[in-house]
Amino acid sequence: MTYHPKSDFMRVMMERGYLADCTDYQALDEALVKGIVPTYIGYDATAKSLHVGHLLNIMMLRWLQKTGHKPITLMGGGTTKVGDPSFRSDERPLLSPAQIDENIAGMKQVFAKYLDYGDGPTGALMLNNAEWLDGLNYLDFLRDIGRHFSVNRMLSFESVKSRLDREQSLSFLEFNYMILQAYDFLELNRRYGCLLQMGGSDQWGNIVNGIDLTRRVLDHEIYGLTSPLLTTSDGKKMGKSQGGAIWLNAEMLSPYEFWQFWRNTTDADVGRFLKLYTELPVEECDRLGALAGSEINAAKVILANEVTALCHGRAAAEAAEATAREVFEKGGVGDDLPTLHLDPADLTEGISLAQLVVRSGLAKTGKDGKRLIAEGGLRVNDDLCADAGRMFHAGDFAEPVKLSAGKKRHALVSLG
Repeated sequence: MTYHPKSDFMRVMMERGYLADCTDYQALDEALVKGIVPTYIGYDATAKSLHVGHLLNIMMLRWLQKTGHKPITLMGGGTTKVGDPSFRSDERPLLSPAQIDENIAGMKQVFAKYLDYGDGPTGALMLNNAEWLDGLNYLDFLRDIGRHFSVNRMLSFESVKSRLDREQSLSFLEFNYMILQAYDFLELNRRYGCLLQMGGSDQWGNIVNGIDLTRRVLDHEIYGLTSPLLTTSDGKKMGKSQGGAIWLNAEMLSPYEFWQFWRNTTDADVGRFLKLYTELPVEECDRLGALAGSEINAAKVILANEVTALCHGRAAAEAAEATAREVFEKGGVGDDLPTLHLDPADLTEGISLAQLVVRSGLAKTGKDGKRLIAEGGLRVNDDLCADAGRMFHAGDFAEPVKLSAGKKRHALVSLG
């Protein structure tokens, strides 16, 4: 791709590695130069928090606002009732309206940290597609909107084909999802002048559908831009760890554990992640990413600090770094470590080390915990312990007990 962008936003997208594809580079670039471009990304309310897998697109909206344009976060209060089938092997569990509302409330807390919601020309908007989807008349919708969709074309999309090729069921409910998402773009253009939809590259088919529909119904020119689907250099899906999803809400994952996730980045990913997940200048990201040996660890601390500061505030980032230094360098117990609080009732007959390892989140199952202990990977208060059956009683928790799995993962266990 040799296109040289004129707009600040497109330049940032290309320089920092956010751009996978665009429906019309030149026309979008010219629209970005000409005036404010309202832009949306849709988020289905399937959990109480967003996770690190969403962070790339949240950063794209942040850069969009920083370069003088208007971000729209579209909450899928309507589409969550259907569930996006894209590249999934099974149907999503259906949520009640109350669960959806609760999830949206949790997700709003995250967006407020990255975007400035306000009444100004570039103030971010938070909308809910239930606003136009909940009141749809089925027959009118089929006649006015459904006639613009070719089933042959919908069947050709990779996200649908992959399900059908594996002979996995694709319900009519899910098949409708791509029509509803296309309709979202049409309504956002009609109601709010939205000109651009962004999303991960797995959303390309859905985005193109919306552009085609809006052109057919309103005769308006609108655009789509996708980001790459990120995997880490060792092939893992971005945002997953041994303990599960890396949530962006502090109630679901402590700022310390969030900081640790970034501190544990593989050497080969440091430069790329600095460009995507921080606002440090590109040259500085390249310099830090090129460091070798023990120096790359200093770059990882900078990465962890910058990402945590954006998500949880600078004070939380500094506290996490201080805790990490206390734990790693001095072998002490940091205030910020994830803590398992035991009820005295749990200890009437004592609790085994293997159970503590699982309950503190250092292992997923008892089998994993026993293997970790048997292989000499677990320390109790910095002393190696290879006895999975070692029992702990109330008196052992007069002071918090520190558990360490390897050098980087720690937890405290305390009473009450």
